[in-house]
Amino acid sequence: MFNLRTCAAKLRPLTASQTVKTISQQRPAAPRTFHPIRCYSAPVAAEPFLSGTSSNYVEEMYYAWLENPKSVHKSWDIFFRNANAGAAPGTAYQSPPPLSSSLSSLSQAQFLVQAQPNVDKLVEDHLAVQSLIRAYQIRGHHVAQLDPLGILDADLDSSVPADIITSTDKLDLAVFKERLRVLTVGGFYGLDESDLDKVFHLPTTTFIGGNESALPLREIIRRLEMAYCQHIGVEFMFINDLEQCQWIRQKFETPGIMQFTNEEKRTLLARLVRSTRFEEFLHRKWSSEKRFGLEGCEVLIPALKTIIDKSSEKGVDYVIMGMPHRGRLNVLANVIRKELEQIFCQFDSKLEAADEGSGDVKYHLGMYHRRINRVTDRNITLSLVANPSHLEAADPVVQGKTKAEQFYCGDTEGKKVMSILLHGDAAFAGQGIVYETFHLSDLPSYTTHGTVHVVVNNQIGFTTDPRMARSSPYPTDVARVVNAPIFHVNADDPEAVVYVCNVAAEWRSTFHKDVVVDLVCYRRNGHNEMDEPMFTQPLMYKQIRKQKPVLQKYAELLISQGVVNQPEYEEEIAKYDKICEEAHARSKDEKILHIKHWLDSPWPGFFTLDGQPRSMSCPSTGLNEEDLTHIGQVASSVPVEDFTIHGGLSRILKTRGEMVKNRTVDWALAEYMAFGSLLKEGIHIRLSGQDVERGTFSHRHHVLHDQNVDKRTCIPMNHLWPNQAPYTVCNSSLSEYGVLGFELGFAMASPNALVLWEAQFGDFHNTAQCIIDQFICPGQAKWVRQNGIVLLLPHGMEGMGPEHSSARPERFLQMCNDDPDVFPKLDDFDVRQLYDCNWIVVNCSTPANFFHVLRRQILLPFRKPLIIFTPKSLLRHPEARSSFDDMLPGTGSAGRVCLLGGEGQQLVWCKVLLAASPRWPPLCCNRSNP
Repeated sequence: MFNLRTCAAKLRPLTASQTVKTISQQRPAAPRTFHPIRCYSAPVAAEPFLSGTSSNYVEEMYYAWLENPKSVHKSWDIFFRNANAGAAPGTAYQSPPPLSSSLSSLSQAQFLVQAQPNVDKLVEDHLAVQSLIRAYQIRGHHVAQLDPLGILDADLDSSVPADIITSTDKLDLAVFKERLRVLTVGGFYGLDESDLDKVFHLPTTTFIGGNESALPLREIIRRLEMAYCQHIGVEFMFINDLEQCQWIRQKFETPGIMQFTNEEKRTLLARLVRSTRFEEFLHRKWSSEKRFGLEGCEVLIPALKTIIDKSSEKGVDYVIMGMPHRGRLNVLANVIRKELEQIFCQFDSKLEAADEGSGDVKYHLGMYHRRINRVTDRNITLSLVANPSHLEAADPVVQGKTKAEQFYCGDTEGKKVMSILLHGDAAFAGQGIVYETFHLSDLPSYTTHGTVHVVVNNQIGFTTDPRMARSSPYPTDVARVVNAPIFHVNADDPEAVVYVCNVAAEWRSTFHKDVVVDLVCYRRNGHNEMDEPMFTQPLMYKQIRKQKPVLQKYAELLISQGVVNQPEYEEEIAKYDKICEEAHARSKDEKILHIKHWLDSPWPGFFTLDGQPRSMSCPSTGLNEEDLTHIGQVASSVPVEDFTIHGGLSRILKTRGEMVKNRTVDWALAEYMAFGSLLKEGIHIRLSGQDVERGTFSHRHHVLHDQNVDKRTCIPMNHLWPNQAPYTVCNSSLSEYGVLGFELGFAMASPNALVLWEAQFGDFHNTAQCIIDQFICPGQAKWVRQNGIVLLLPHGMEGMGPEHSSARPERFLQMCNDDPDVFPKLDDFDVRQLYDCNWIVVNCSTPANFFHVLRRQILLPFRKPLIIFTPKSLLRHPEARSSFDDMLPGTGSAGRVCLLGGEGQQLVWCKVLLAASPRWPPLCCNRSNP
C-alpha cells in the first residue's frame, strides 16, 4: 500500500512560491488515459493495517473520503485527516475507543485533526475546479468566437453561460472581476479571487495540462478558453461514451496540438487560391449567370480536400458525396477535378446536348472520377451525386449508394468506402429528411459506418433570418440524436477549419460514427448572383461589403510569418488564372454538350461505348420446372436444424408444399420463385421497407424466427444454391422518404441487382413523393442515369378506408411520358415501348405475371424503374393461382387485366397488351375465353 499521506499531500493547494518546484516534476510521456496515473515516491507507511491484502480497500475508502468525508466511518475520517495533516508514519491511526468509552474519549483522539488546516475547504476547492473545467467542456462553445462578421452569435444567444468565468480577452476587467465575485465568493464555485494563483491538481477528465499534473487556477481558465472559446466550438459532452469523450478532449485540449508546418500552410494557401480565383473567374466571364458561387465560404474547398486526404491516409479509396447547389461547380472543379472546359461549356446556351433527354442546370449535375490523391499518393475514386433543387433530398440517396458500394466490395466496416454530405444551415435545420437520414445511420442494414457532414452555415436561408428559421440554438442540433460530435468553426480561420476537418476524418475512421463540421461563414452575394440581399438583410450586407476575403487575410498572415513572400503569392494566383484562361479557350472549340460525361454512377460494360443498350430484345423469362420445384421445396421448409417455428407458420409452409406438389403457385410463392431464380444467376436481391420480412399482410415470411431462442432467425432464401448471390431482406425504420431514397441510391451502384422497396400500404408512397418526382421518374431524362428500382405498392378497393384504398395509379400513368400522342416505333415494339417511357407501370392479376415481371426487370437490356400495384385480396384468393405451365421456358407476361363485371357477375379475365402508356388501351371481354 502506497503512502496515503503522499496521496493527500498531492491534493493540497500549493503557494505561488512552491509552484515551480511542483510543476517541474512532470508526468511521464506516455499518453493520457481515463484511468488515474499515480506517481508516489514515499516508502510504504508503517500503519498496522496497511498490508497487501487490504491496500485496495483502504484506497477505495480514501477516494470515498475525498468525495465526501461524511461517507466513511468517523475513525477513517480521523485517520485520513491526520495523514493529510502530516502525521508521521504510525501515528495517523487512532484506535477506536472501546464500546464503554464516553464521547469525550473520542474527541480526545482527534487532537491531530484539530490542528490541521480546513481540509473540507481543500476538497471543495478541487471539486469547484473540476466543475469549472466541466462547465467549459459543456458550454464553452456558447462563447466561442465563431461569426466571421462579428455581428451574430452562432447559437443565437448573446449571453454568457452563468457557470463560465470568461477571461479578460472576452470581457473587460471590471466585468471579469464582477463575474468572478458572483461565481466565487459565497457563490457558485466558492472560490476567491486570491485562489487564481493557487495551484490545483488536474482531474483525469482533462488534457489541458499536457505533461503537467497541476496548474494555477488562472492558467486553467486561460487554457480552457484557448481550447473551447476561440475560433472552434466543440459540442460533445452529450455523448454517452467515455472513451469517445476522452478522445475529443485530447484532440482539442492538449496544449499546442493545433500546429502546422510551413509546407502544410503553403498547401492550404494554394487551395484557397484555387477556390477563390475560380469563383472570381466565373464572375468575370459570366457576371449575369446564376452559378450559386462559394464566395464567403471559400474555405470549403480546402476543408473537403483535407477530409479526403486524411480518409485516404486511413485506407479509404472511394468517397461518395452529396451537396446542394451552392459551391457545386467549385467542388467539381477543385475537389473532384472535373475538366474545367466541360464546366465552362455549361455556360454556353447555344450548345445543344448530344444525349437524349432534357438535361439539367449546371449546378445540379454530378460526376464520377478516379485519380491519384497527391497527398497520400494513393488511388481514390470520387463520386458527386446529381441532385434536384430540393436541398437535402440527395442525403439518403448518397447513403444508399455508399452502402451498396461497401456491400459489393465486401467492406463490412466502412474502411474502404465512405460518404461526405454537404448541407446548408437553413436546410439542415428545416428539412425532415435530414433526421430520417440520421436515423438510418446505425441500423444494421442501412449503416454506412459513419458519415462526415459539412454544413456551409451562411447564417441565412435565402432571405430568412436564422432567428426566424429554427427553434434550436444551432442548425446542427439534429445531429445530437445520434450522438454525433459537432465541431463549430469560424470559416475565416483556415487553419482552424483544416484542423477540425482532420479531427472529423479521424473520428470517422476511429469510431465509424457520424460527425458534423459546422463552417460558420457568410454569403457574399444574394441567394444567387442576380439576387439583391440588401432588401432584407441591410446591416449584415453592409458588414459583408467591408469584410476582407479569407484568402487575403490568410495570405497577409503567412507573409507576416515569413512562410511565403508577396511574389510567391502572386505567382500562385497567376498560375491558376492561366489554367482557367486556357481551359476557357478550349471550351470554345466544343460543339455539343455530353450529359453522359457528368454521370455519377457509370456501369462499365453494361451499355455500348456510346451509352446505348446492347440490344432491343428480352430473353424468355420462363424457368425450367426442376428449378421451380426446388425453390418451392425450400420455400416450404426450414433448412436449419433444431429450429422451432410458430405453429401458424407451419401450416403456411405445409400449404406451400402442397401447392408445389400440385404445380401451382400463389402470390407469395411466385415472388419466391422469381427471387430464387435470379439468385441462382448471381443477381443480388435486396428487399426493404416497413415489415417486409413478414409482409404487411402476413403472406411473405422470408425471415423465420425461432420461438425458443431470442434473435435466432433463418432466411431460407439464402439456402437455395451452393454459389448463389446473397439475399438481403430488411425491415426499415418507419420512414418512406428516407428509405426509398436510400434504396434508390443502392440501385444506382450496379445494374446487376434487383432492389425493391415495398410500401406498407400503397398510398404511403405520397410521403416519399419528392424521391419519386425528382429522382425516379426524370432521372434518365435529366442526368442520363438509368435505374432499375422496383416499387411494390399494395393497392385495391378492399375496405381499408379512403387512404389505403388506392396507390394512385393515375399519377404514375400520367408521368410515364411527356407526350402521350407520339406513336412508338413498331420495330421491337414490346421492348421499345418500355425503353421510351420514364418507368414501367403494371397491375398484375396473376402470380405468373408477377413472376415474369420481376424476372424481366433484370433480363431487359436496360434499366427502368418498375411500379407494381400489388394486391391484398388476391394474395389468398383461390382463383388467383397460376400453374407451373405459365412459368416454364417460352412463356412470358400474358398482360392480363382482371375486370369486375356487373352486379352479381363473376370476375372476367381479359388478355391485353401490357401497357406503360398514360392511357389504358381498349379492353374487350369474353368470359368463355379467359
